[in-house]
Amino acid sequence: MFGTYLRRELLGRRKQTVIIAIGMALAIALVIVVQAVSAGVKDAQSAVLSSVYGVGTDITVSSTPTPPEEGEPGGGPGSFEFGADDGTATEDGGSAVSQSRLSAGRGASTFDAGSLATVQGVENVAAATATLSLTNTTFDGELPDFSQGELPAEGGTPPDGGGSSFDVNSCTVLGLDPSGDSVGPLSAVTLDEGRGLDGDDEGAFVAVLDSAYATSADLAVGDTIDVGGTDFEVVGTVSSSSSDATTASNVYIPLDVAQSVAGLDDQVSTISVQAASSTDIAQVQADIESELPEATVSTQDDLASSVSGSLASASGVVSGLGFWLSLLVLLAAFLIAVLFTISGVTRRTQEFGTLKAIGWSNSRIVGQVAGESTVQALIGGAIGVVVGLGAVLALNLAGITLGASTAATTAGPMDGAPGGFGRQADAVAATTDVVLNAPFSPLVILLAAGIAIAGGLLAGAVGGWRAARLRPAEALRSVS
Repeated sequence: MFGTYLRRELLGRRKQTVIIAIGMALAIALVIVVQAVSAGVKDAQSAVLSSVYGVGTDITVSSTPTPPEEGEPGGGPGSFEFGADDGTATEDGGSAVSQSRLSAGRGASTFDAGSLATVQGVENVAAATATLSLTNTTFDGELPDFSQGELPAEGGTPPDGGGSSFDVNSCTVLGLDPSGDSVGPLSAVTLDEGRGLDGDDEGAFVAVLDSAYATSADLAVGDTIDVGGTDFEVVGTVSSSSSDATTASNVYIPLDVAQSVAGLDDQVSTISVQAASSTDIAQVQADIESELPEATVSTQDDLASSVSGSLASASGVVSGLGFWLSLLVLLAAFLIAVLFTISGVTRRTQEFGTLKAIGWSNSRIVGQVAGESTVQALIGGAIGVVVGLGAVLALNLAGITLGASTAATTAGPMDGAPGGFGRQADAVAATTDVVLNAPFSPLVILLAAGIAIAGGLLAGAVGGWRAARLRPAEALRSVS
């Protein structure tokens, strides 16, 4: 009897079935798309963070950057000073000068390298390594000879005898423990040519370059690169192990050499930490904060907030607008199902009154209405799954690229300084493009089925309750 009534109602009330199914399908498809995009954005953030901080890096320890004090003299990256005898004379009476400086950058902060031992002593720390983030700024150009004439007034032009032309270029340099590749930036790279850094490279003037940077700088394995006025032999090139992100730096050199060349002995800028287990991350973070109260201790979730650009915008849309839009559409689908079920029950007053007159119980009537409503919702759920998966597939095939940036401090031109001469540290971002890949989980089908069943049961319960209130006498009155 249940199956007979169920089949008859679904076939006889096609319009109601189609409307309820469409509403439920749209709601479930939207939920699937939002869930998949949310997971894709989260994976993209992890890829960007892994390229910067390293695969397996659960926690980073750093020092809060401090602005330069008022009246502080130059000394940031790219702040150059030349003496009267510096440079090589040129044919037009000027001087060809070249200078390279390696620095942590004005406003950037470093801290005692001894903190690494403190972190390694914390319970449940599986691995930890320290790095020193630097900027190498190189000045190359020609300065005019002002010895035979007066210097130009402020805002004026140089006297006859030639002008000046120069270039200021910079690249990022990362000093790290050559043997510490289990955690940190080098754990997120793939060797392309040559070799990587190893324990025997401590104290050696060797460098590993990011492949993209090596290509742009026309450098290869066996060449030399000027870092801080010192020549380093290029022994290898690397690229990010993730196809969606770049490596953390342009140049990698041994930590002790980086400290020496930059004049930052026993100083580091970041400590990368790997916890023994994901369940230990909170405990390790709390213990490090207790041991190093002046340090900034961040987990991957904390660091995700530092990712900006269109990736951050996408994350905000998914977590904000996407969630509420899905919720509103879902509520609307439930409401449509309830209203149409109630409307159908009202039109079937005679039928339900007659069924009660021949002995149908209230629970049986409620079960009949709930069953019909649930089947309608499941039809909509099946359609929603197909539509949702199709939309996710279309998004992945579209290859949507998101711009991702991670905060960094590097050198930028001072206001009003031509060509970048006399540069100051700017808070800029290391930008990379990440292709959005929205994953699909089989659990989504279970989620869709659960939503459909919940919507059907809700509509059926309300409609069945209304049908169960009918009395046999009402059926007789409706007939007359």
